[in-house]
Amino acid sequence: MDISPFHRGELRAQELAGVSTRGAGIRDFMPDQHRIFFALLPYMFLGTRDAAGWPLASMLTGAPGFVSSPDPRALRIDALPAAEDPVEPFVGEGAAVGLLGLDLSTRRRNRANGRVRRRDGQGLTVDVRQSFGNCPQYIQARRVESQPRGAARVETLSGLAGPALRLVETADTLFVASASGAVGDGGGVDISHRGGRPGFVLVEGDRLTVPDFSGNRYFNTLGNLLVEPRASLLFVDFERGDMLQLQGHTAIDWTGDAAARIAGAERLWHFTVSAGWFRPGALPLRWTFDSYAPTTERTGTWRA
Repeated sequence: MDISPFHRGELRAQELAGVSTRGAGIRDFMPDQHRIFFALLPYMFLGTRDAAGWPLASMLTGAPGFVSSPDPRALRIDALPAAEDPVEPFVGEGAAVGLLGLDLSTRRRNRANGRVRRRDGQGLTVDVRQSFGNCPQYIQARRVESQPRGAARVETLSGLAGPALRLVETADTLFVASASGAVGDGGGVDISHRGGRPGFVLVEGDRLTVPDFSGNRYFNTLGNLLVEPRASLLFVDFERGDMLQLQGHTAIDWTGDAAARIAGAERLWHFTVSAGWFRPGALPLRWTFDSYAPTTERTGTWRA
């Protein structure tokens, strides 16, 4: 891409972090290796926005091949969110979406952002506007297998308690959906992975603190949060198939004191829960843990 692929929030985040990058690898199309990779996956992570502009994070599943690429600037997803999924009403035609393809068994991941061109009874066709690969850092390796989906249930939350709280407290992985501007500004949506040791998210009531470890220096998520502090988190219970989807306000701590609290962190960001949905057994997949990423093993745990 001849012009900078970064918006003002990303550029500001890079400035605050004291880094600079040209964004090599960020394209306005998908290379063939990405197109082939997406078609191998039995699940994909999805971010979008609700009618009030709040980001929402979710997950779509299907048999390998349910995602395909008819051309380098399009993805076809032959799946729709479940009726009880809070994102379901908001992935209609014209919706901004962020997509993350992640193979936990190989730690490979690729991202694509764009807009829904068409929604039909079978799924979505997405026009891809930005595509790039991500490094395998902090991804815990897991093997996946299919399992019948449980009965559709959803518990609407106003705060964290019970199984939802325990899922956050023990998680080694989360996904964050963020937006690069208000609905009327034409901004897009991203969904990103974050990982660490179990309990890497510090829970203090309804405020979560997430360490920001060294990454690709693009600062897509933190750059989005600078221009739109609202975000959504997705936690998955990989052994039980439960999903926890949260919405909340964020604030970034750029002071540099993060490493004194958790080894490996370069900064921290906070997420205050305002709404949530806990969906037990929502996924027709289960994962078996294999190993932590080498980068995860170099991170620490929270200190008093």
